[in-house]
Amino acid sequence: MISDLLSEKAGTYLRRLCEKIPGRCVGSKGNRAGTDFFAGIVASFGFETESPEFDCIEWTQGGARLTIDGETFEVFVSPYTLACHISAPLVIASIVEELEASEISNKILLLRGDIAKEQLMPKNFTFYNPDHHKRIVHLLESKKPQAIIAATSRNPELAGAVYPFPLIEDGDFDIPSVYMTEEEGKRLAEHSGRKILLDIKAKRIPSKGCNVIARKGADPNRRVVLFAHIDAKDGTPGATDNATGIVVLLLLAELLANYSGSLGIEIVALNGEDYYSAPGEMQYLGNNAGKFSEIILGINIDGVGYHQGKTAYSLYDCPPDIAGAVREMFSLHKGIVEGEPWYQGDHGLFLMNKRPALAITSERLTEILTEIVHTPKDNPEIVDSTKVAEVAVALRDLLLHLDNT
Repeated sequence: MISDLLSEKAGTYLRRLCEKIPGRCVGSKGNRAGTDFFAGIVASFGFETESPEFDCIEWTQGGARLTIDGETFEVFVSPYTLACHISAPLVIASIVEELEASEISNKILLLRGDIAKEQLMPKNFTFYNPDHHKRIVHLLESKKPQAIIAATSRNPELAGAVYPFPLIEDGDFDIPSVYMTEEEGKRLAEHSGRKILLDIKAKRIPSKGCNVIARKGADPNRRVVLFAHIDAKDGTPGATDNATGIVVLLLLAELLANYSGSLGIEIVALNGEDYYSAPGEMQYLGNNAGKFSEIILGINIDGVGYHQGKTAYSLYDCPPDIAGAVREMFSLHKGIVEGEPWYQGDHGLFLMNKRPALAITSERLTEILTEIVHTPKDNPEIVDSTKVAEVAVALRDLLLHLDNT
């Protein structure tokens, strides 16, 4: 049974992360406030905590303006882009072959159609970076347009519910860029060859971020690790992506305040899942190189608490005893069901190191991804705090069961 007090506390934590803290982009003041808040709460329940830092960029922007002979086009500033004030002819590419054949040096390049259908993976994003993305980035950097305009459509699998989405989101890519809707791109394409004026106001500021790692249990060489990412995209409160996952961990820390078992428990607020170079994930991988064999189960919590549907879990490479324990403990909670596997989350860190994994999200994950994620709609109003509290209690039950067996 989920107590009203635990549900109320879930709501309080959620509002603190989404409303009282001014954004949780990596490197920002709000992000640092979020990690400090998390570290303070889990430490108050007797967990040994550390907050290892990493280098990152705090990025600010003041908008962009695109004009042709006084005619204005609506554009959005690509995250982490450099600033510019450029007047140059417009050239267009819709497929890679056009980009290869075009002379774009000292011009402003409009990418639209097939070449702009997928958000390009950042240059140094190691977890997924297909060759055709690398090819496009290489062509852009070698051909050196003065700036890039991308007319993009909808791609919820890679860009969430945002429309239009930024084709380029990469602090290691130094060609200034903006993006616009398909419709606006069609209108702009009519001006091919004409000189256009593009003004972008943006700034990269060297900054720091950190993961927060909290530990309990007598045996660190036999441990369960629980992840939730604490950062959020710019322009969204990030309630289900992923303040609710962080709230689950905070509630779980309280439920384990008196834990003194032998099983090592490691609660991790990962920082940077929505940042172009995934610095928190990379730091965790580096700090645990050669130690993943100690992890008997890795758990990732992302997207829980949505007010529609139930909570859904999925298992990955779990031995029968672990899988049986999960199913047995979670079956005691009527709001939690076994769902379909998904591979876009931080549980991939466990899988790439050949460790059993459990992912917990919402049964309506597809709806969240296509309509809510990375937009202002992802706010506390769409969250049922009782569901968040139920996940924390179910995880407490599972951890105690694993400790006893």
